[in-house]
Parts: sequence; C-alpha cells; structure tokens
Amino acid sequence: MSSLVQAGRFLASEVPDLAPEAARFHVLPVPYEKTVSYGGGTAQGPAAILEASSQLERWDGASDPGEQGIYTWPAVDCARAPETVLAAIAADVARVLRLGKFPVVIGGEHTVTWGVIQGYLEAGERDFGVVQIDAHADLRDAYEGSKLSHACVMRRVVEAGVPLFQLGNRAYSQEERAARAAHGVRYLDADALVPGNVSHFTLPEEFPPRVFFTLDVDGMDPSVLPATGTPVPGGLGWYQTLGLFESVARQRRIIGFDILEFAPIAGFHAFDFAAALLVYKMMGIVQRHSR
Repeated sequence: MSSLVQAGRFLASEVPDLAPEAARFHVLPVPYEKTVSYGGGTAQGPAAILEASSQLERWDGASDPGEQGIYTWPAVDCARAPETVLAAIAADVARVLRLGKFPVVIGGEHTVTWGVIQGYLEAGERDFGVVQIDAHADLRDAYEGSKLSHACVMRRVVEAGVPLFQLGNRAYSQEERAARAAHGVRYLDADALVPGNVSHFTLPEEFPPRVFFTLDVDGMDPSVLPATGTPVPGGLGWYQTLGLFESVARQRRIIGFDILEFAPIAGFHAFDFAAALLVYKMMGIVQRHSR
C-alpha cells in the first residue's frame, strides 16, 4: 500500500492474524489531525481504539463478527500535506475494495472521509450514498481558509455527486442550511430524533441501494462519549446510535463505514473501550444483515 507507519491490530487478543485475503473486515487506521477547530487529540484516536479492542469479547451479544476475519493495515502516514494524505487514504481504501473486502476506517478528524469516498470512486464504485451521524453538518464550502477542513468534508462529498442523508445534526450554519437545499441533502436532526429516542427511520425510496456510513462520535451525546474535540449537548444515546445504524443495514447494503473524531482523554479508558466496542458492534450488525 502507500507509505505507512506501523500500528497495532484490532482485537488481537481474540482474532487470529490472518492474511488480508482471508479476512472480511479490513481496519484502516488514519491518525490524521490537521484542521481541528476546538479540542485536539484525534490523531491519538486510532491507536487508543486498537489498544482497547483487545479488551473486547469476540461474542458481541448477538454474533461473532471476528469469525469472518479482521485484518488491520498499518496506519496511514499522516505527516504529509493534506492532499497527499487524502490521496494515500484513497489508494488504501481502493486496494481493500479491489480485494473484495469491507473497509472499516478509524480516525482521525472527519476530513478523512473525503479521502475514503475518493477511494470508492477510484475503485469504480458507483450508485452508493453516504449516511452520516454527526453533531455538525460539515457542509461549509471552506472553513478557516481551507476547503479540506473537517467542517467541509460533506460539502466535498455532495459536490462529487454522492447522495447524503444526515442524522443527529444540531450545530450548523445558514450556509450549511442552504447547501442542504442546493444539493438535495435529506436529514433528521437531533431535535427530531433525541426527544422521542427514535432509533429507526426510513430512507427515501430513491436513495441508492448501497451505503457508506460515516460516524463522527460527536454525533453521540457528550454524556455517552465526551472524548471528542467538538462536543455538543443534545446528542444520540448509545443504543439509539446502534439502532440507527442497524435501521440503515435493514434497508440497504452497507459497503463500509468509518468512525472518526475520537480524541482519547488520558486516564479515562472507558471512552477508549466504548469507541472500540462501537466499531465491533457495527461490524456485528453488518455481519448479521449480510447473511
């Protein structure tokens, strides 16, 4: 793959070290942090998730995702220019897809998703949409002078012609409201989901049959997972987050997902474990809905 630095292995304590061809789930750590605009620390997120994953049980409560094999690639080298890092992410994701495997990307700030989507496009993937859980819309054209800011990632996605459905947003600008209308973005904001603990919804009939799911952990309420740089109150609960993901899996074929913006807090291992468990629970949902 591209120029890489070494990382740990997801669930190394329980899952054998398989060859890439023998594993369904391919974990790609991307410790990229360039444009965070409040709290930092997302560059440490992937390593913390990988370390905490060794404390997980293989049985996730409903199935054993590990039986399908989990391969962890070395982390993308993020000590380069943003365009170079995004190109490397795209190349790595495209390679996973050409192997016929399922990408699971852990970051890192949300800009990473633009590199991931470029990887799908490079691999020839078409007729797919993105479903996003996030406190923020990330639809600004530019932020703090950069079009590659974490606040602009979904703008780049929709400009590439990829349909978008947003869940749990509760902090966005008038510019982003206009971008939703201009690009046909559908959404259910937090005020439509959280008060009634809504965990199931119906995607529009015209939404593509395949979905890449991007999860910014600040989409969850800070009382559940405060380890992120831009927390916003009024977010999704633990079971609600998983329920919304499973609701998508029931309606469409999920072709990959990422979990981003996790920023570990020193001494609070519970949050590292929660992020690792979230990754594994989502693998389990994918496994059960693709049988």
